[in-house]
Amino acid sequence: MFPKTALIRRLKVLILAALALALLAPLGRAQSSSSQNSSSQQNPPSNPQEGAPSAGGPEGDVGTIAVPKKKEEAPKVEKKEKFKQPAGLPDYSLRVDVPSVNVDVLVTTKDGGFVPGLRPENFRILEDGVPQKVTSFNQSEAPITAVLLVEFAHTSYYFIDDMLNASYSFTQMLKPQDWVAVVSYDMRTKILTDFTQDKRQVYGALGTMRIPGFSETNLFDALYDTLDRLERIEGHKYIILVASGVDTFSKHTLDDAYKKVKATPDVTIYTISTGGFVRTLAENRGMSPITNLTYLQADNQMASFAKQTGGVAFKPRFPAEFPEVFRAIGATIRNQYSLTYHPTNTAQDGSYRKIKVELVDPSSGGRLKVVNEKGKEVKYQIIARDGYNAKHQVE
Repeated sequence: MFPKTALIRRLKVLILAALALALLAPLGRAQSSSSQNSSSQQNPPSNPQEGAPSAGGPEGDVGTIAVPKKKEEAPKVEKKEKFKQPAGLPDYSLRVDVPSVNVDVLVTTKDGGFVPGLRPENFRILEDGVPQKVTSFNQSEAPITAVLLVEFAHTSYYFIDDMLNASYSFTQMLKPQDWVAVVSYDMRTKILTDFTQDKRQVYGALGTMRIPGFSETNLFDALYDTLDRLERIEGHKYIILVASGVDTFSKHTLDDAYKKVKATPDVTIYTISTGGFVRTLAENRGMSPITNLTYLQADNQMASFAKQTGGVAFKPRFPAEFPEVFRAIGATIRNQYSLTYHPTNTAQDGSYRKIKVELVDPSSGGRLKVVNEKGKEVKYQIIARDGYNAKHQVE
């Protein structure tokens, strides 16, 4: 027998334990249900019949609750990412160069006067006999970029005197905006002054030519070297060649010089032959046939250099003619018509293309007639370069 008080304490403990068990039982069932649900989500049934019905709704005590299916969305097309330029590499682009040809045209009357007022439709350009379309046209008095290339050799005082008179006459016709370089040659080429707009530097360069050192004249080498230097200068250039035209010691041949003249773009050559007075005297006194043939060949070479580039060849006989010669040159190079066209033959094969310029009457398509102030028709001549070398594909 336990004491009464001890029995009462035991009963109280049993009652409290029963109450605690009653309170904890629902919580245990809830945790068990939660763990089962979690297990079913992590491990879906392998049998489709044990999972969700085909209608997509949950199952209940009375069967499947049908829930309408959502409309099937079109599969998303993944956008392909464009190729990006690798870091550190420059951007490259494809460029097509459309070749263009610039042609300077001089139209003069028989006495050397400039024919003004011509329009683009008055010009017809043929390349290898094929008509070309003029894309740009201009006629203005613009500054010039020129090289005064002079022969300074120990041959005859008359030749040197003519050269100096011609060079000073050329310098006097220069304008402040013109760029001029002075180059002399005997058996070698010498740059007396680089391009300058200062006439004093040009006069100073001419003043250094007093006593020549050699009697050899390397015309072909000097012209070849000058053309080579001018290729690096942008825009149109002129060479004023004052020389006898005789070559005695060049490494380059006449054919080399002709090829270089044809291959150099945007250069016009004007030639002034020296020694005209002394040659006339020698001819009257019975000049040797060999010597006479040498100078005739020299005149022909000088004329060819000018003609191939659209220039003019002058053969003055007296010193008084030089100012008039250079006035004509000044009027010529400042009043040329500049035309541009894109050749129909786009092949970059380095071939030589012949150019022919004609004046036409746009109303009739025939030859253009030029009349003077009195309405009388005058004869005229068209001076332009004979052709050009197309670019080569590897250039």
